[in-house]
Amino acid sequence: MTQNINERTAKYPLGDLGSVLEICANSIESAIAAEKGGADRIELCANLGEGGTTPSYGQIKWCVEHLDLEVWPLIRPRGGDFLYTDAEFECILEDISFCKQIGCHGIVTGILDNNGNVDEIRCRQIIARASPMPVAFHRAFDMSRNLEESLETIIALGFIRILTSGGKANAEIGASEIAKLVVQADNRIEMMPGAGINNNNLLEIAKVTGAKCFHTTAKAKFASKMNFQNPIGKMGDKDTDEFSYEQTDSDKVKVLKEILNFL
Repeated sequence: MTQNINERTAKYPLGDLGSVLEICANSIESAIAAEKGGADRIELCANLGEGGTTPSYGQIKWCVEHLDLEVWPLIRPRGGDFLYTDAEFECILEDISFCKQIGCHGIVTGILDNNGNVDEIRCRQIIARASPMPVAFHRAFDMSRNLEESLETIIALGFIRILTSGGKANAEIGASEIAKLVVQADNRIEMMPGAGINNNNLLEIAKVTGAKCFHTTAKAKFASKMNFQNPIGKMGDKDTDEFSYEQTDSDKVKVLKEILNFL
């Protein structure tokens, strides 16, 4: 099963798969909601407040074993920049090996050097460690020095998809830049708009960019089901409401998927 998915992902071509909805799922429950809503794929992660970090092995394994949609874990050892120490890079490679071992459909990662260029040496090691599992490049791309040059480098390295906001704060603001990148990519790699996509702007972003694949959290705030709620104790930030949490809303996913059906 994994081999067939890898072959399909590595060679689309783009138009053959139609419009694809990828949900950034920050938990098992978000992943379940994404599948229930009709998403095609999840980027499984933790810590959305930091832009996403690697989820636990247990979460990854559960999703691979229990869900039918594609599971692509985010491989990012911490928040902040995308320049990593040797120890952090060793951790990245170990996480990739685990994902390949348990049959993930692919992984999402990205590394820059201290000058803001794609770290070709380490990215080659990532591609080699993951093979034949496909690898997508995340929004480290948006933080790189030159998007056009980075695009060519990422294609040459063998990544199959780039998540991007066009180097802007969100995909709506960066839509025209994404459109230029889609033209430059010329079906050599999949360009996936992401950041701030919702049911109000998805259709317009799709029309402007010409992209076929879209990334969003489709999240909502859910109230805790705890009957007893201690108003004093705080496990995290003092301003955090610990009796509510954000996760993917299956109804929002359904609406987004319905919009994509019009493309």
